[in-house]
Amino acid sequence: MSMLFSTLNPSVRRQAWRQIFAAMIEERREALGRSQMEAARLAGMEFSEWAAIEAGHVGEDLFSDGSARLRSVAAALEVRFEDMALLVYLCQDAWAA
Repeated sequence: MSMLFSTLNPSVRRQAWRQIFAAMIEERREALGRSQMEAARLAGMEFSEWAAIEAGHVGEDLFSDGSARLRSVAAALEVRFEDMALLVYLCQDAWAA
């Protein structure tokens, strides 16, 4: 899939990776039977922040506080931080300049 994405316009490629990241977050939340509101509360976030992540509007602020925010998302989704960090790594083109 990465080779296919490499031929895309950079902004299109970033958006595609953001959507993949968002879909993975949403699928995990739904598998746990949680609402966005509940997941946001568990992560210590505003509902609008969580909804933005699931809508593919993932900014670098998700990692800007030295991983505390990413850790809280992982905890709300009941996944190991290492697995969440791997997802971020795999989708790193979402945040490429």
